[in-house]
Amino acid sequence: MDDDRYGSDVLSGDWRSRGVKKVRQVPLERDMVLEDPATGWAGAVVRLEAGNVELEDWKGRTRSFPFSGQFLLEGELVTLGRPQAPVGRRGAPGAAGPAGAATGTAAGRPGSAPAVRHASDGGRLRTASGSFAVEQQRARVALPSRIMVEGKHDAELVEKVWGADLRVEGVVVEELSGVDNLASVLDEFQPSRDRRVGVLVDHLVPGSKESRFADAVMRGKWGAHVLVVGHPFVDVWQSVKPSRLGLAAWPVIPRSIEWKKGICQALGWPHAEQADIARAWQRILGRVRTFADLEPQLLGRVEELIDFVTEPRG
Repeated sequence: MDDDRYGSDVLSGDWRSRGVKKVRQVPLERDMVLEDPATGWAGAVVRLEAGNVELEDWKGRTRSFPFSGQFLLEGELVTLGRPQAPVGRRGAPGAAGPAGAATGTAAGRPGSAPAVRHASDGGRLRTASGSFAVEQQRARVALPSRIMVEGKHDAELVEKVWGADLRVEGVVVEELSGVDNLASVLDEFQPSRDRRVGVLVDHLVPGSKESRFADAVMRGKWGAHVLVVGHPFVDVWQSVKPSRLGLAAWPVIPRSIEWKKGICQALGWPHAEQADIARAWQRILGRVRTFADLEPQLLGRVEELIDFVTEPRG
């Protein structure tokens, strides 16, 4: 009689894994923010060495955990796979100068985030902005049009995410050293149909000083050839997603306190000198890998400016 009243052997096959949810494996990346579920320690990946992954928290403290362990990535339990690019401590990104002049390749230069190949794109390189990289092409001679930003930190962030794209287009980014200087800079530059100027402004919200300057420029003699756009954040620092620093949200700073110093103080970072503020920004900038680490309120505005200054002559 062939009928087996008890069915097949319950111990045959991979019975231990039945009903157990599989943990996804993700390639380790520098600056990936992970949390050790056993201790609650959360930080960005800064080093892989001797079978341990080193995480740096938002206070700059580091702690090592076994690479073979499990971690929380954006709330999901994962294991780590071998990195696709070297993981190790880097020097702070250098200051960004004009971003369109004629050295370096279109795929990137120091200060820009490296282009990355994705299997889903057939192995093609993508820049930090998400665009397909133009390989083996020298940067174009700079266009007469310009993108202007308020200060050094704005320029460095634009360079890191959009630098490769801007060099392909031949677009130079210049610092205004404050929106207060915009009118005089435009008078000197003298925009025209062939010399357009796109301007990125911090804290462009109704009633702000920045909005008054922007409105005056757009109504003025250069308005037809100038586009002023902005984001709602007090400073470009806030355009970096707080999760990249292991934060749920950026601290709220009273108006009576200088904003950047207040941020550093709230995060427990040194803030007494300007050099402290510069180091704080490099720490923040170091957490930015691609456009996905920035808030959409900034992304759309920068893309709008690039389109404006590269519009074909009609």
